[in-house]
Amino acid sequence: MKKILLVTAFVIFSNLQAQERPKLVVGIVVDQMKMEYLYRFQSDFTENGFKRLMNSGFTFHNAHYNYMPTYTAPGHASVYTGTTPTLHGIVSNEWFHRTLKKDVYCTDDASVTTLVPGTESEGKMSPKNLQSTTITDELKLSTNFKGKVIGISIKDRGAILPAGHFADWAFWYCKTGEFISSSFYGEKLPTWVTDFNNEKNYLGYTNKGWDLLKPKETYNESLADDNPYEGKLYKKTPFFPYNMKEMIDNNDAGVIRVSPYGNDLLADFAKKAIEKEQLGKDEITDFLALSFSSTDYIGHTFGPRSIEIQDTYLRLDQNIADILNYLDKTIGKDKYLVFLTADHAGAENVTYLKDNKYQVNNINYKNLESDLKEFSKATFGEDLILNYSSYNIHYNKDILKSKGLELEKVNKAFKDFLYTKEYVKRVYTEQEILASSGSDVILDFIAKGYDPTQNGDLLFAYKPGYMEYSATGTTHGSPYSYDTHVPVIFYGWHIKKGTSHDKKVITQIAPTVAQLLQITMPNSTDSKVLTEVFEK
Repeated sequence: MKKILLVTAFVIFSNLQAQERPKLVVGIVVDQMKMEYLYRFQSDFTENGFKRLMNSGFTFHNAHYNYMPTYTAPGHASVYTGTTPTLHGIVSNEWFHRTLKKDVYCTDDASVTTLVPGTESEGKMSPKNLQSTTITDELKLSTNFKGKVIGISIKDRGAILPAGHFADWAFWYCKTGEFISSSFYGEKLPTWVTDFNNEKNYLGYTNKGWDLLKPKETYNESLADDNPYEGKLYKKTPFFPYNMKEMIDNNDAGVIRVSPYGNDLLADFAKKAIEKEQLGKDEITDFLALSFSSTDYIGHTFGPRSIEIQDTYLRLDQNIADILNYLDKTIGKDKYLVFLTADHAGAENVTYLKDNKYQVNNINYKNLESDLKEFSKATFGEDLILNYSSYNIHYNKDILKSKGLELEKVNKAFKDFLYTKEYVKRVYTEQEILASSGSDVILDFIAKGYDPTQNGDLLFAYKPGYMEYSATGTTHGSPYSYDTHVPVIFYGWHIKKGTSHDKKVITQIAPTVAQLLQITMPNSTDSKVLTEVFEK
C-alpha cells in the first residue's frame, strides 16, 4: 500500500513539475502599432484575433516606452531585455558611434557570413551589439540550453535582438524573397527553411495584387483613399488595387514588405518553424519571438489615417487568429503563453495636423545639419560638427583641441542657437544627461536612451507634433505619447482575464515573463513586474 501511495505521489508531483512552465512562449511584437488601433478598428476585427486576446487575456491599456528615441531596434531590445538603451546599448537603428567614430547598424557583424549566397549585404548580422541578456537568453540558461529559442521577422533587427545571444536560430526576410540567417547561428540553413525558400511562397501573395479585404464602406474609420497625406507605393498612384506583381518585376521581392502580405508570409513561416523545429512538443519550454514588420513599412508610407493601414490591421487580425488556432491545435489550449506588444507607436501626419490648424511642421534633417555647420563656421571659424543624426550632435574634438575651444562655451553657443529654432523643445549636454535626476520629464527620457560611449555631445528633442520626416506618411522617435503608447496583452497559460488602465512601462514585460516561468530575470532589468497578471 505504501508503495502504491509513493508511486501515486511521485506521479502527481511529476505532473505538477511538468505544469510549472508552458510548453511554448510566443512573443509577438507588431512594428509601429498604436494602442489606438485596437479601439479604432475594433468593430471590424473578427472574434478570434485581437478580440480573443483582449477578451480572454489580460490587457494593459496604458503601457508606454520610457526612453527616447522610440525606434525599432531599441524597442525590440527593450521589450526582451527589460531595460532601456542606456544599459542594453542599442541606442538607435543605426547611429554614429562616438568611440568608434563611424556609423554603426544595430545588428551588423563583419565577423559572420550569410548562409544564403548572394545576400551578403543583408546576411552579415548577429546580436553582438546587444550588451544585456534577454528573457530568451535566460530561458536557454535555465534549461541548460535544452529549450529552443527562435526569432523570426521580416526585419533582421526584429528577429535577432529578441532571440538574444544564445538563440538556436534567427531568420529574417531578404530582398531575394528568401528567409536568411548568418553563420552566428549555424553552418547552413535548416533543410525546411531552404525548402520553404525554394517554394517562392511570396509570389502566391504578390501575384494576386493588393485589394481591400472588405467592402470599401467598411473603412469609414480612415481618410479617403488617395488623400494628400499618404505617400506612393513604389511611385504608383496611392489607391487600391495595387499591382504587386508589376512592382516586384520592376524592383525586387522586398516589395512584399510594404504590403500586408509580408505579415501573411511571416505567419506561414512561423507555423512552419513550430512544426519543423518541434516547438512545444516536450516538457521543456521553447520560445518563438515573432515580429510583424509590414505594419511599420506601411505606416511610414501611408500614415496612420490611411485605408492602407486599416486594411493591414484587419488582415493582421486574421493572422493572429490563424496563429492562435494553430497553437490550440498543435500545442494545446492553455499550454502556451502569448504576449503581444509593439516596438513603438507612431505620430499623426504633420501635414494633416497643420491643415487642421495645429501649428506644427515637418523638419528636414539635412537643412538642420546645414544650419548647424553654417552657425559653427560663423561663430568659431570652423565646422565643429563631426556628425548629426538621431537627435545627436557630435563635435570634432580634434578641432576643438587644436583651436583651444572650451567645451562649455561651445555647448552654450550651440544650445542658444538651437533654442532659436521654433521646433526645438529641449537641448541637453552630456553632463546634464548623466546628471539627470528624473525631475525633468524629457531629460529622463533622453537619459534612459543615452550611452556615453556611443551617443553625442548634445542631444535635443522637438516640440510635440513636430517630426523629422516628409510631408506624407509618418514616423516615430519622440518621447511623446503618440510614439510611446503601445498595447501590452498577456494571454494563455496561467493568465486570467482582466484589464488595467494604470500606467505601465515596456521594460516590465521581460521580468514579468521571467517570474511567470520562474527563471532568472535578464541581467540589466530593473525587475519591476506587471503584478496584475499574478493576482488570483
